Amino acid sequence: MADVSLVDVNHRASPSSHPPAGIYIPVPTFFVPAASKEYNPLTHPLGLDAQASHALHLTHSGITGLELLGSTGEAVYLTRTECVAQINHVGAALAVGGYKDYPLIAGTATNEEMVEFLNESAAAGAGWGLVLALGYFATATSEEGTIIYIPVMIPATTTLASVTTKLSPSIFRALAAHPNIVGGKFSHSDISIHAQIALDPKIDHSKFHLFTGLGQQLFLALQVGYSVAIDDLLAIFLTTVVHLYNLVMRTKAMDQETLDRVRELQYWVSCTEELIVKFGTVGIKEAVARVLSFGEPDGGRLLLARWSVEMMEMARVEMEFQTL
Repeated sequence: MADVSLVDVNHRASPSSHPPAGIYIPVPTFFVPAASKEYNPLTHPLGLDAQASHALHLTHSGITGLELLGSTGEAVYLTRTECVAQINHVGAALAVGGYKDYPLIAGTATNEEMVEFLNESAAAGAGWGLVLALGYFATATSEEGTIIYIPVMIPATTTLASVTTKLSPSIFRALAAHPNIVGGKFSHSDISIHAQIALDPKIDHSKFHLFTGLGQQLFLALQVGYSVAIDDLLAIFLTTVVHLYNLVMRTKAMDQETLDRVRELQYWVSCTEELIVKFGTVGIKEAVARVLSFGEPDGGRLLLARWSVEMMEMARVEMEFQTL
């Protein structure tokens, strides 16, 4: 893979289109329930019918697109064959439901498999790949290495870079110049870094879109120039988050009443997002099962497990949130 990387690093393909601005939902991966004949306690089979039903429910609600197989989607626990099967099944269900060519972003996993998986994702119907940047060893990774290796691993399909650790703004200035890298998703909370990248005059923001991955700072991110949100809370309470996004993006001159409403919604979104941070994928699945009746509360593969006692707090906040 390193040889391919070095050969392609200076390659300039025709510019690729970025995902449309708007709201994208990182959907959880569903597995069959314990009562199913297909159930395997060690490796739960995919629940593709529930996956398709949840996707259709979300698309009916005015969002822009879906992110499959991100960190919320437990891609680390899936084989490549399962990942492609999920993309195929969701894409086919959306087409039958009247959403042909609906924007789908597919997450990727290891460096060794990235090019192959991006090719397979594109063939399965994904329009963009979300490349998870170096995270665990981020502080021990050189900026030069990041610039060299991230771009060249996206020859098959348009790519976004997903960042949960703080990479320097200069890295994104370099990445944004690559024709096949069309955006970056930021899931850390340093709003200063967000602003430096979003307002950088050397980045062509008409071709490189910025995504916030944290609904708890949605209003702030939109104010400094972000145009897209990919947020876990959307898988549960999408109407509220979409309304907040639309109020900010579609109001040219915000009056005091609108501003007060935006602040109120942001407060509740931020409070509820803290539960997402605390409980992660387990909490998201719990809430999706309880609020929307899709999937199973304990439907994660090992080592993910349901925390029954802690979920009482999730239930309390859900009741408050639904009064907005």
